[in-house]
This record gives sequence, structure tokens and C-alpha cells, in this order.
Amino acid sequence: MHGQLKPLLQPLNLAALVTLATVAWSVDGELGGHRLAGWALLGLFALVLMRMDALGQRPRLRVAGYAVLAACAMAVVALAPRTGTSPILVVVLVAALAVDYPAWRVLPAAAALNLLLYLVLRAGGHAAPGMAVGVFLGFQAFAALVAHYARSAEAARDRLAQVNADLLATRALLADSIRDAERLRVARELHDVAGHRLTALTLNLRALADVPALAGRPELQVARTMAAELMGDLRQVVQALRQDRGVDLATALHAIAAPFPRPALRLAMAQDVRIEDAGTAEALMRMVQEAMTNAARHGQARHLDVAIRRQDNRIGVTIEDDGRAHAPLREGNGLSGMRERLAEAGGTLALSMSARGGLRIEASLPA
Repeated sequence: MHGQLKPLLQPLNLAALVTLATVAWSVDGELGGHRLAGWALLGLFALVLMRMDALGQRPRLRVAGYAVLAACAMAVVALAPRTGTSPILVVVLVAALAVDYPAWRVLPAAAALNLLLYLVLRAGGHAAPGMAVGVFLGFQAFAALVAHYARSAEAARDRLAQVNADLLATRALLADSIRDAERLRVARELHDVAGHRLTALTLNLRALADVPALAGRPELQVARTMAAELMGDLRQVVQALRQDRGVDLATALHAIAAPFPRPALRLAMAQDVRIEDAGTAEALMRMVQEAMTNAARHGQARHLDVAIRRQDNRIGVTIEDDGRAHAPLREGNGLSGMRERLAEAGGTLALSMSARGGLRIEASLPA
């Protein structure tokens, strides 16, 4: 239920609905016998406007949606040309266009809409159609600028959130790399320095045990036993420090996914997956990042499933979204960059359509 109401709660959409309600209330008296048709057109206008986000990045469907909005707006103006408020629908339409398209596309579309508005008002018997169009043209410019800057601020906020997530993920990888390097350094120091001195101590204790006067001393036997146990403990510590290595990839991937309202990341990482090389971890992280961006921008996916598993001496990765990939699959700059980055890390990449119609990415990298 919340997902269905979410488009209505967006600030621009909520403002549009309040404006449409005001227009409906003001033109109701002029509709007369066309009241049913007028309300149906207003309802269709509101429905299509609220569903524009669901069309995603499909250009033809979005153009068709705006064509329906324009037709509904002009039909309502034709049914109620003299009230003076029905052209507000054109203001809403131009604002919506400014949200989705750059100015060089909005300006000719707005010019065509205003010319059509003038013709409809004049045909409907409006006393001063030119003046009415001029007045509403100013409202359209104001609404378009507000919508444009609102979307620009929203896009800037999203970019900043992605950059921040990128920095956090990179910092996590760098911290893991530094920690692993320090752990390895400590292990080597313990092995080379402490191990060397303990070995020397053991040899000296063994030499003392060969002295007839000290051979039977219990203190010497205790010291030899403690030195042997300490050497064993040191070996275990060094071995643990060398084995407990690897990048915390899960934390980095969740940091990358945090700014995206959708798709939601669903990560399944096998227990035996350990990536010690920071370059391999970064290549995998960038691949998931690009897959998430691609799914959000082109596929309108709700979820991104990422499975990471170990395959002998390699890491296998499967990424699949529940969006709608367009066949035939074409590699844009993002996917091409993903393939090149994996190739530099010694990995391979394969793209296909999933059973759900989304994009499926299968990759393999050195462990």
C-alpha cells in the first residue's frame, strides 16, 4: 500500500494534485452537460501524471504519456474555455516536462502547447485568448524553473550521496588493506625476532642441561618446558595472524548500496570467500556498483541479487536484477568499463537475460 501511495507523496506530485483539485472545483460549474466527460478527463490527467515515474526511462512510453496529458488538458480547456482556470493544466504539463527534459526540448514543446491553447480558447469564445495565453505563459515559465531547479537539487543530492558512499566503501577497503599489511608485518616480526630469540634460549637451556652439575635441577627442566610451550604458542599466533586475512567486502558493498532507494541489495556471500588482494576486491566492488546503477537507471529494478562464492582458486559472482532488460543486450559505457576492469584484474564477464526478464551478470575473478 505504501508503495502505491509513494508517488502521491512526492512534493511536486502532491502540489500537482492540489492544483488539479482546484481546477476541477473551479470549472465544475461551466462544464454543465459535459460534467461527466470533464471529470473523466481530469481524472485521466491526474492518473497519467502520477504514473509517469512508473514508465521509467522508456522514451516512447513517456512521449505517449505526455501526449495523453496534452490531449486531456486541451479537451478540458475546450469544455471550459471561459472560466479562466482550465489553462492551469498546461502550466502543470509544462512543469512536468521541465522535470524530465532539458530546456532545448521543453521550449519548442511549450511553444506548440501555447499555440494550441490560443486556438482552443479562441474557438471556445474566450474574450481575450492572447492575453490569457500571455498570462499563463508567465506562470508556465515560473513553474518550469521551479521544477527544473528542484530536480537539479535532487540530482545533486543523489550524486553527493553516491560519492559519499563511494568514499566510505573505498575507505573500508583501504582500512582492510592497511590492517592486513600491519597484521602480516607483526606476524613476520614475531616469527623473525621473537622466534629467533626463543630458539636461542632453547638451545642455551639444552646446553645447560648437559652440564653435570645442573642436569638434575627441576628449575632447568621447568624453564625448558616453558620455552618449548612458548615457542608453540608463538607459532600458533603467527599462523593465526597469517590466516586471518581478507577484505571485508560485504561492508563495502552495503556502503555502496546505501544511497540507492532502489534497487535494494540482497547479498549472499559464502562463508569460505576471502579476498586478500585489494585490487580484486575493488574490481568486484565497482562491478556491483555499476550493476546497481544500471538496474536503477535502465531496468527500474526493485531488487538486485548478488551471490559471491568460491570456485576452486577463483571467485564466482552472479548479479541479477528483477527489472526489465531490453533485448538485444547492448553494452554501453558502464558495462564495457565493467568488462575492461575485470579483464585487468584477470577476470571474465558474461551477460544474459534472466528468467524474470532482468539483466544477469556472471563474472569470475582470481581469489
